[in-house]
Amino acid sequence: QVQLVESGGGLVQAGGSLRLSCAASGRIFSNYNMGWFRQAPGKERDFVAAIDWSGGRTHYADSVKGRFTISRDNAKNTVHLQMNSLEPGGTAVYYCAAASTPYFRAGSPGWGDYWGQGTQVTVSS
Repeated sequence: QVQLVESGGGLVQAGGSLRLSCAASGRIFSNYNMGWFRQAPGKERDFVAAIDWSGGRTHYADSVKGRFTISRDNAKNTVHLQMNSLEPGGTAVYYCAAASTPYFRAGSPGWGDYWGQGTQVTVSS
C-alpha cells in the first residue's frame, strides 16, 4: 500500500499564493500517477490536478488552469501543488491521491487508490 501525508495548508487572502506538499511512503512512488482534490464543507470532492508517473504530463480542472501547478519529485517521494491567485471558492480540504490508472482520467469517479488525510486551505475574501 501507499501512505500519503499532506502539508502546507493555511489561511491566505484572496489573490495570494500557497504551496501544498504530499509525502509518500510504502510502495514505489514512481509507479503511481498522482493527483490533488479538494472538498468544501457539505460539498462533493472535486478534482483539481493530476500528474503522470514520470512527472512529464499534467491535467488540470478548468477552474484552476493557469493558476495552479502540480509537480512531483520522485527522488524525494513528494508531489506539490503551487496555488496562485487564490479565490474564496478555493476554500476546502485538499487531498493528495495516488492511482494506478492514467493521470488524464483523474476527473472520473473512483480514480484514486490511496488518499491522504487532507490539509485545510482557507481563502479570505
